Amino acid sequence: MSDDRITLTGVRVRANHGVFDFEREQGQDFVIDVTAWLDLGPAARGDELAATVHYGELAEDVAAAVASNPVDLIETVAERIARVVLSYPVERTEVTVHKPSAPIQVPFGDVAVTVVRDRAWYDAGPATPRAESTGTERAL
Repeated sequence: MSDDRITLTGVRVRANHGVFDFEREQGQDFVIDVTAWLDLGPAARGDELAATVHYGELAEDVAAAVASNPVDLIETVAERIARVVLSYPVERTEVTVHKPSAPIQVPFGDVAVTVVRDRAWYDAGPATPRAESTGTERAL
């Protein structure tokens, strides 16, 4: 596996995920960080966008995945995003979903979950309850 990677940090999306009714009704900001591992050599050598992942399109697909179909847990959101990222020609991804306005009763700076998934995970077709499809996945 290549150590090359593309990283998106701080993708901010307003969405309605959460276990409480007010989270579903009012919505809140979620902040997403994504790292996608792939071999960047062919793109660098040929200076060809087609030989890499278009990070603008990736960012749009990640945002669409976060904004779709509200779920209770940010763990589910992270899995959904990982599936979207792995629909691109990448070997592995790390996805962090931050919920900076989480309804926590003590002072805190951030709460986040991180998942790491690879091509084998994607090929196995994991189940993601209530989040099977966002409509943004690409056919391989």
